[in-house]
Amino acid sequence: MPRFRLVVAYDGTDFHGWQRQEPPGLPALRTVQGVLEQAVAVAIGTRVPVMGASRTDAGVHAIGQVAAFTSDMRIPIDRLAMAINSRLPDDVRVRSAELSYPGFDPISDCVSKCYRYSMSHGDHGTDGPLLFERRHVWTTWYDLDPQRMRDAAAALVGTHDFAAFAQVNHGRESTVRTIHGCTVLAPAPGRAIVEVAGNGFLYNMVRIIAGTLVEVGRGRIDASHVRHALQTGDRTVTGPTLPPNGLRLEWVRYGPAPTEAGAE
Repeated sequence: MPRFRLVVAYDGTDFHGWQRQEPPGLPALRTVQGVLEQAVAVAIGTRVPVMGASRTDAGVHAIGQVAAFTSDMRIPIDRLAMAINSRLPDDVRVRSAELSYPGFDPISDCVSKCYRYSMSHGDHGTDGPLLFERRHVWTTWYDLDPQRMRDAAAALVGTHDFAAFAQVNHGRESTVRTIHGCTVLAPAPGRAIVEVAGNGFLYNMVRIIAGTLVEVGRGRIDASHVRHALQTGDRTVTGPTLPPNGLRLEWVRYGPAPTEAGAE
């Protein structure tokens, strides 16, 4: 049966995260997966599970989430995104839809994904808490030094035990992850962006990395604290978990399809 791959964008502010949540005896919570599955069901005429690559938390956004479902639906592939979008609320959009290979798994087939954390820092006078960007940019009144943050970010690149950069109850057997890149950008005065790409992330890992780099940027700790955290797994030496509003899933990447790699 055909397998379809979607690239999905959403404003996570009014969602309880990506993953469907249906508490026993209570109404289902509003989640991106739940809303998307409902729209797909109406569009193709039958309800099917829609699997996402990343279970983003409540309040976290995405511009490059990847989702997939299996169906023998009859909608032409070039009209599938439009058909789904016409049934979606304004805070979710399918950016593209394509036919994938059978058995495509958005989670296990992923080779790399990237998150971006956007922040405003320092005193911006009447700009204040960025009224029209508050859902997507976290604000701190401390001035941050982007170069100090870059020096600390470099220590995170590579394969390490990231226990110090995860919530205590992260629920994973291993805390070893590979970070392909950790970049700190300064696109304008008073603005900073932390981009982290890797093969996978622990619960709240990117928000804790961003919080740690903020502590470095404001001068409370330095790059040696980051290296110490990686060596010891001590959560007490890393920074706070920043709020979800500044975080966005940028992209998810995959290797070649099995047939392209020569599989039978």
